[in-house]
Amino acid sequence: MRLAPDMNARFLPAAAGAPDAQPDGPLPSAPELAGLVRASAPIGLPAHLQAVPGTLVSCRLPTRFGEFDLHGLQDPQTGAEHAAMSLGRLGDGEPVLTRLHSECLTGDTLYSLKCDCGAQLEGGLAAIAQAGRGLLLYLRQEGRGIGLVNKIRAYALQQAGADTVEANRLLGLPDDARDYSIAVTLLGQLGIRRVRLLTNNPAKVEALQRLGIEVVERLPLHMPQNPHNQAYLQTKSRRMGHYGPDEPV
Repeated sequence: MRLAPDMNARFLPAAAGAPDAQPDGPLPSAPELAGLVRASAPIGLPAHLQAVPGTLVSCRLPTRFGEFDLHGLQDPQTGAEHAAMSLGRLGDGEPVLTRLHSECLTGDTLYSLKCDCGAQLEGGLAAIAQAGRGLLLYLRQEGRGIGLVNKIRAYALQQAGADTVEANRLLGLPDDARDYSIAVTLLGQLGIRRVRLLTNNPAKVEALQRLGIEVVERLPLHMPQNPHNQAYLQTKSRRMGHYGPDEPV
């Protein structure tokens, strides 16, 4: 009989492969690690490498923007896995340049021109790298929280002439279903209580402040428009209150 893999242990290979990225405790020695691999069991791993829901695991991640620390956390309530990328020392009490980025498979991975998500992801990482210190939270809230399949359904309605708000409502879905409480959990585990937030969305500022995070500054993150996303971006500004490129910070 073929057994299904333990999905709660999915973070372990990445963490175990980055011996320089664990400030909270020592990694196994090479012989110890080899023994664990042969045993195919996580028994004996340090506590900070155990795949426990709600507990942060970390490794180093080289990118074309620089070398970041990659952190992962499984939400104990929903089972969703969220990520963060940090650069520099963050827990010193000083405000941290922060980007809250919601997952967008079409924009982040499939190069869609219907939104500005992929460009904002890259722009956020570039801004953090230029500052030499900061944090990008990558929250698994596809399609403003409605999920990938519903997002594709909404895209089909947009293709027929609806805007992004109308499409969601025609499907009986909220304009924005995102919940930022997991972002506060991630910030807390990284020792961050004060942020300089990279966003055009006032709802993100309000959500963090309501959840106890001090937003000391909002910084715009506008990307060039194209013929495929121009109407979408205008709708976000006109109907969802997002700041446009010509509005004051």
